[in-house]
Amino acid sequence: MTEKIARFFAENTPATPCLVVDLDVVAGNYGNLRDALPEARIFYAVKANPAPEILKLLVEQGSCFDTASLPEIQYCLEAGATADRISFGNTIKKASDIARAHALGISLFAFDSREELEKIAEHAPGARVFCRILTSGEGADWPLSRKFGCEPDMAAELLLAASTLNVVPYGVSFHVGSQQRDLTQWDKALAQTAEIFRTLEEQGVMLRMVNLGGGFATRYLKDIPSEGEYGNAIEASLRKHFGNRLPETIIEPGRSMVGNAGVIRSEVVLISRKSHRDDRRWVYLDIGKFGGLAETMDEAIKYPIQTPHDGGDAEPVILAGPTCDSADVLYEKAEYRLPVDLRIGDKVDILATGAYTTTYSAVNFNGFSPLASYYI
Repeated sequence: MTEKIARFFAENTPATPCLVVDLDVVAGNYGNLRDALPEARIFYAVKANPAPEILKLLVEQGSCFDTASLPEIQYCLEAGATADRISFGNTIKKASDIARAHALGISLFAFDSREELEKIAEHAPGARVFCRILTSGEGADWPLSRKFGCEPDMAAELLLAASTLNVVPYGVSFHVGSQQRDLTQWDKALAQTAEIFRTLEEQGVMLRMVNLGGGFATRYLKDIPSEGEYGNAIEASLRKHFGNRLPETIIEPGRSMVGNAGVIRSEVVLISRKSHRDDRRWVYLDIGKFGGLAETMDEAIKYPIQTPHDGGDAEPVILAGPTCDSADVLYEKAEYRLPVDLRIGDKVDILATGAYTTTYSAVNFNGFSPLASYYI
């Protein structure tokens, strides 16, 4: 927790649960990523946290934006971004949304199928298109290995087909998985990407851009590579596979841009045991999977947790949310230990929650209000 956030909590008593984001941390993250990959254009993944305060800050910093929907495009335009700084990066788009985005001036579109390519060609003539390839997601806490992308050989065929349509075959994209700590995964994806570039060049089609996706990690409970280590590994792989003919590059950080900037303050609603023999207490918070902690699904993301009693004796616990749904259990397999002095009504801070919380949630499930948020 930054001093700025700690001071906010000390001077205010916001109702819980709530998220507080330190915008200075976001600005620092942008600068670190820019320094780590100075030749790459940064397209912030808006889905990570689309708060107007974050978007306006990043517009001022010079960022571009990766969007998944028309509303996200509108958010960016309203924050002051120009259309040439916005990519429509979702590979699944309605024809009407493609047409509207094109009318708004968006000219960069993602696809991963012949059908999507044809929609773009019809409804966004002249647009630049890039094809997303599948990756294994190996080594990532949150793999992205099935829904998005196509096999590299199919991508080459699709980009060749794009050259015959009313679009510009621009490049290749991939995503090595969210919260990726294995630096070799970019090398594997870049090897496949370079082969696609060579295949297309042999057919007379010159691709120009590689979209390196996201995957840059935020520190939760495990150590992570630094921005510089990510940058050095990626730069080395680019030179290894492309030589002196380096393509334009794009990165799409989301979690690494805003994750460590946020803290969720919650309250302990109940502490209980299921039997006299139960060796673990159940600790129920006023936030759960449906109210902003969706990434605890399968216990994929393990957030650091602080309490007022840290430093004393602790014991294993099961953490759960407040809803009347048996799936609303945050951590049961993971070995979380909380102080034995923890009591009902205590405040619990969940760290590194600036990404995929406020909007990654159910709306009014069980009547619980959406997660309140403050940007300071």
